[in-house]
Amino acid sequence: MLSEYTLKNDRGFEVSITNYGGAVTSLKTPDREGKFGEIVLSYDTLDDYVRNPRYMGALIGRHANRIARGRFSLNGVEYQLPCNNGANHLHGGPKGFDTRLWHVRENGNILHLWYVSKDGEEGYPGNLNASVDYTLLDNELQIDYYATTDRDTIVNLTNHSYFNLRGAGTILDHELTLNADSFTPVSEDLIPTGEIKAVEGTPMDFRKPKAIGTDIQNVSYDHNFVLNNWDRSLRFAARLYDPVSGRVLEILTTEPGMQFYSGNFLDGSLIGKNGVAYEKYAGLCLEPQHFPDAPNHPNFPSTLLRPGEEYRHTSVYRFLNQ
Repeated sequence: MLSEYTLKNDRGFEVSITNYGGAVTSLKTPDREGKFGEIVLSYDTLDDYVRNPRYMGALIGRHANRIARGRFSLNGVEYQLPCNNGANHLHGGPKGFDTRLWHVRENGNILHLWYVSKDGEEGYPGNLNASVDYTLLDNELQIDYYATTDRDTIVNLTNHSYFNLRGAGTILDHELTLNADSFTPVSEDLIPTGEIKAVEGTPMDFRKPKAIGTDIQNVSYDHNFVLNNWDRSLRFAARLYDPVSGRVLEILTTEPGMQFYSGNFLDGSLIGKNGVAYEKYAGLCLEPQHFPDAPNHPNFPSTLLRPGEEYRHTSVYRFLNQ
């Protein structure tokens, strides 16, 4: 049964989440005048998330992002995952975590979700027990991810919310800052080459605030940025600012990478809340995670999870205005 749950606090912040894919269906924060408004792309009904998921606000797993040709080797065994993005595997496959019904328990300002992914689901080895806590704090939404397995497997979890801090129009004049001195270049089908390249002198340089539209004619952003000083502690990763509304989103994470996607594949075919067609650049995604195709690049941080270990990942979304 499809259900939606809403967390609110005394300051007026509000987030709604559905058990289908654990998707964030609404997130309301104040602008510089104190007026609360919607800052994520979303649908009118829960049924829309089933009919046209497109990862809208959803939890992503078992392995976020792309895996080349859907193949990886583990302990001498080659695994073939379904290819749902051309010749490649994307976001856990056609029936990834974004399409699953999660169990939900409410506990004050915390929404606890959990899901058991059976051995062999979408081609992945091992029974995986995954859980996610959404916690609404003073002016922050904290997402904690956990997973354990009974067999060696790979895990990379994230959230795929599309943000538009103005709530309308495009995100091209939103100013983005990324705490990343380098990124992972990709092939034409967006698979990392294995190289780690400095952002300096490229359109990928967001070390200082830059309007997203500045270099958009030269690059379609759907890239992983290598976050600085990764030591598994919670640290600053990104800052997004809308000069019209004054809303600011800061992201802190324990993850080594940040996938920045500028909404270039949106084409008006998705109809969101109030009948709004989501055109190109209507929203952007900032997805804290491990690197794309990590299982096939030994020089990337590993996504291997073994029995007796616990996968843990925390990301914090802090809402400010100026």
